[in-house]
Amino acid sequence: MFLNTHFSKAKKYWYMGKLYDWSEGIFHPMIHALHYGTCTFEGIRSYPTPRGPAIFRLKDHIDRFFHSASVIKMKVPFTKEEIMEACKLVIRENGLEGAYIRPLLFYSYGNLGLVPKFCPVELVIAAWEWGAYLGEAAERGSNACIVPKRRIHISQMDLSAKLGGTYVQSTINGIEAREHGYDEAIFLNLEGRIAEGPGENICIIKNETLQTNDRSESVLEGITRTSLLEMAPDVGLKAKVAPITKEDLFGADEAFFCGTAAEISPIVKVTDFSEGFENGKTHIIGSGRPGVLTNRLAEAYQQIVTGKNPKYEKWLYPVKD
Repeated sequence: MFLNTHFSKAKKYWYMGKLYDWSEGIFHPMIHALHYGTCTFEGIRSYPTPRGPAIFRLKDHIDRFFHSASVIKMKVPFTKEEIMEACKLVIRENGLEGAYIRPLLFYSYGNLGLVPKFCPVELVIAAWEWGAYLGEAAERGSNACIVPKRRIHISQMDLSAKLGGTYVQSTINGIEAREHGYDEAIFLNLEGRIAEGPGENICIIKNETLQTNDRSESVLEGITRTSLLEMAPDVGLKAKVAPITKEDLFGADEAFFCGTAAEISPIVKVTDFSEGFENGKTHIIGSGRPGVLTNRLAEAYQQIVTGKNPKYEKWLYPVKD
């Protein structure tokens, strides 16, 4: 019996074309992905709008989903259109409006050699009501730390793909950051510049310019990040894509994490443990409180995702026909 204690309002999930009760378990413990992380996933959100629940940038997420599948050599057993419709179905069947949606493609049961020669590719889609990823820190501002371990490098892995196995580094360092009393971790890349958080991009604001980095800095170019770059001029910000040094971050007027789960989460303090957890210097970002421009950007983003800005209707996919 699987309870939905940490998956609020989840009643059913979609697996290979059928709906199952949330409490029903149907996977064998010898599936390939469970042992080796051979899977790819997306994190997508739906929001309540005047036209009913709508999924934000659904097509862009599914396009990336298929790209990730190609990187891990998967043949997707459904079309993009079928997967998009399945995402909508899961929202409807669970009676959700504001929800987090998780499609997962994985190498299933077949063999346990590293190469999944006899493992079919299977798809599961679930959705539940999930609030701010960073909890209270999303409102008061995160107290983050730069961790000693460097981010996986772009020369080692195609970081344009969301691959399950890649995220074990995020899990380990996210746990370590919290063990030391911080809300979230920040990775440097091998070059010693700011990369990203465990599951979020990082943006800074300096002199009314929004700046983030790109894939050359060993980051996943998130869909939320891309959205913010496009909409920045609407709130009076210039937009810039360029490497971010530690000094850029520490000297920023404002800074924040962004991502589908995190949305826009201010960073107000950063401790630099890049040389080890024994010694660290703490830097206050701007005023030490969530910044005015960050809040303005977050408010504009919420207007878009909830269907209150007609300019960006193109990004919304209504769940109900």
